Amino acid sequence: MAEHTASEHPKSPLTTYFSVWIALLFGTGLTYYAAKLDLGVFNAAVALIIATTKALLVALFFMHLKGAHEKLLKLVVISTIFFLFILLVLSMVDYGTRTWS
Repeated sequence: MAEHTASEHPKSPLTTYFSVWIALLFGTGLTYYAAKLDLGVFNAAVALIIATTKALLVALFFMHLKGAHEKLLKLVVISTIFFLFILLVLSMVDYGTRTWS
């Protein structure tokens, strides 16, 4: 039997993890700042876009999808965008059909 000396999945350097962590902290600050702004009907859309971006960062780096097979990566990205689109459409439909008094 052939022995495997190297791991199948390449290890990410510590600096990459800290960079992603800083980006996630920045995204959290951006979420807080966006919540304070009055963007009208786009408040939910901006919050969902920021949250989706942060979730994609977590999936790519901390769940090691970045080094995964290309087809799996495409599936994750496409499904993330698809569900973001569903959330945005349903949120906007809900917001648009409310009766304001």
